[in-house]
Amino acid sequence: QVQLVESGGGLVQPGGSLKLSCTASGNIYSIYLMAWYRQVPGEQREMVAAAVSGGSEHYAESVKDRFIISRDSAGKTVYLQMNRLKPEDTAVYYCKMAIATTTPVGMDYWGKGTLVTVSS
Repeated sequence: QVQLVESGGGLVQPGGSLKLSCTASGNIYSIYLMAWYRQVPGEQREMVAAAVSGGSEHYAESVKDRFIISRDSAGKTVYLQMNRLKPEDTAVYYCKMAIATTTPVGMDYWGKGTLVTVSS
């Protein structure tokens, strides 16, 4: 079984910074994709940032130049550095990874989410 555990959410003032982390554990053969999504109640979950195993990164237009996605050297933890936070960044942030376990075929796994609140 694979588990993703997020941490780092909390309350921050507008203009502040916060760093989220998400670590995968379990029977992992390979991780093809690491991504962060966010969801506001009543709205669809949206992709915030994604890092593909080949090295490319993708960001939502709303967070470009403010958020940075990165991974650790072991390749099982993904981070989201969030800078110059705005009230509209308030959401539950979810980690998603495309992980292959016993075969090279990857499946999507999600974390349970961590709440980020941007407010004065």
